Amino acid sequence: MVVKTRILVPGTIRERVLDRLKDAFDVVRIERADPALLARSEAAGISGIAVSGGLGAAMIEHLPALEIIASFGVGYDGVDVAAAAARGITVTNTPDVLNDEVADTTIGLLLNTVRRFPQAEAWLREGRWAREGAFPLTPLSLRGRKAGIYGLGRIGMAIAERLKGFGIEITYHTRRPREGVPFAYYPSLAELAGAVDILIAIVPKTAETHRTIDADILRALGPNGVLINVGRGWTVDEAALAAALKDGVIAAAGLDVFYDEPNVPPALLDLPNVSLLPHVASASVATRDAMADLVADNLFAWFERGAAVTPVPETPFTRKAGNGPESLR
Repeated sequence: MVVKTRILVPGTIRERVLDRLKDAFDVVRIERADPALLARSEAAGISGIAVSGGLGAAMIEHLPALEIIASFGVGYDGVDVAAAAARGITVTNTPDVLNDEVADTTIGLLLNTVRRFPQAEAWLREGRWAREGAFPLTPLSLRGRKAGIYGLGRIGMAIAERLKGFGIEITYHTRRPREGVPFAYYPSLAELAGAVDILIAIVPKTAETHRTIDADILRALGPNGVLINVGRGWTVDEAALAAALKDGVIAAAGLDVFYDEPNVPPALLDLPNVSLLPHVASASVATRDAMADLVADNLFAWFERGAAVTPVPETPFTRKAGNGPESLR
């Protein structure tokens, strides 16, 4: 008799993940990642997790046979990776498959912010074009601008490639220079902000990136400056940003992410020079399906071949021989 590997799915996840797993694995569902919802006798048999959202140390420690956590998303800050790594548990994420979608959204958000296209469409839909005439000229343009990318990872590079088509000069800041890239590097965020008039943030949520875009950085960006954030809301001091937008410290901002999602500060909602999206950068059916497939592929690869497809850097583990069932088929 073939014993199926047990996979825990806490909370909600894209249905495609469940469809991919249901025949090969014994899938256990619980309402959320809470140890109290899973009896110890049942927890003892869990070998893998597929999760979209947070997974804390308490849940990880509750599962003595856990080998792999397959996280839905490129960012995995909600998973306690340190707790997993300490036990030799592999954590995976879903990089690359969403690079193009997020980069495309970044360009769209930049254009909306600078050229005010959502407001122009509203002008037409509200009948104001017919009643009042042409939509007012936009004070900002992409022409002659310099862009600084804060975080030149995979998505940052995809954004840079798209910006090149607009004839925009591109520079960047990361913890250290990247080899083989044609863009100028600035060793600090302040220096980058002072050298550009578009600042695009695409950094992960880490202790080092917490509210790094503050009042000082916004002043350095200047009165013609435009801030675009498609990384994490954690990175921006939203009170300082609202004040900077209101007082003309910078010209405009476009945000797809917020500090306390889905709650957006009223001070930002009330401003005319900010374009706001509800965290939709990767939110297309095609991209979310590709992410779901990678979650499933990581679990299949781990239990069939002993190595995940996309382990995060903190957990570069392979599977110990003899850990799994006879077969997944």
